[in-house]
Amino acid sequence: MTPLPLPPVTEPFQLPFHYGALHQIGVDWLVAPDPVRELLAKHHPDLTAATFEDGRALVSLNYQLYFAQYAFGGGVTQEIEFSVIAFPTAEEKRLPGLTYAQYAQGWDQTKLLGIARIHVVCDNPFAITAGRELYAEPKYPGWFEVALPSLNGPAGDTWTVRCNGASIGADGALEQADAPLLDLTAKLDGLAAVAANSAPVTGYGTDREGRLLAGPMNVHQPYRWYDLSAAAHSGRTRITLHAPDGDLGRDVHALLGDDAPAAGAWTYQSPPVAAHNRPYYLPSSHG
Repeated sequence: MTPLPLPPVTEPFQLPFHYGALHQIGVDWLVAPDPVRELLAKHHPDLTAATFEDGRALVSLNYQLYFAQYAFGGGVTQEIEFSVIAFPTAEEKRLPGLTYAQYAQGWDQTKLLGIARIHVVCDNPFAITAGRELYAEPKYPGWFEVALPSLNGPAGDTWTVRCNGASIGADGALEQADAPLLDLTAKLDGLAAVAANSAPVTGYGTDREGRLLAGPMNVHQPYRWYDLSAAAHSGRTRITLHAPDGDLGRDVHALLGDDAPAAGAWTYQSPPVAAHNRPYYLPSSHG
């Protein structure tokens, strides 16, 4: 059998892409499988939707805020991904049988269970081009308004993300539109988290020629996973669709319906590398 060639890495990109810092939240939903299979077949015909408890499929919405350092300086990017948890159809016999909680904690050591991206909204034109060219991501422009847990902010563990529409102008710059797409809220305050060894996370893409790509992303410390399956936690997450007739809103609603309860959430926040401390007064001879 002839080995497959590696996908090209075109100029000016270099791989691997190194993150200087990453702040991320993902929310997972167990849903009816048939609409998921139908949507997945349109975007990634060589993938099969994974199934878990009661034969339900799993979909995920994850937001990322990340920093990267380049030779010319630094850049900050935000994006949100709407994905189906899936595997290459040809590799089905290699998969272990897992519950959702086991998958979420990283028990699939084959890493065949990955995120099949359906929509990726991003506020960095360079990252949009890189995602499309390198990983066949269905990536398009947007912008974000967020309130996130932070050591530089009030105490708490609530994440609030608003994703808005945007375009890329003739000069290549992002042009924000007054067009909210969706809101994601996750209130994780007071919940115990479990360390989840889920990385590397396999991201799947299908390129213009119909070839399936797999791109692993290493995160160098464990995620924190929150079990939201209890009925008491049903109100901890919420999605609000502001553009239900758009591509993203239509697909989210088709799979999640009206305010489906989440099965779990997972977060990652890079630890600080330095701290500028509070100043203090020194004695002065001038009073």
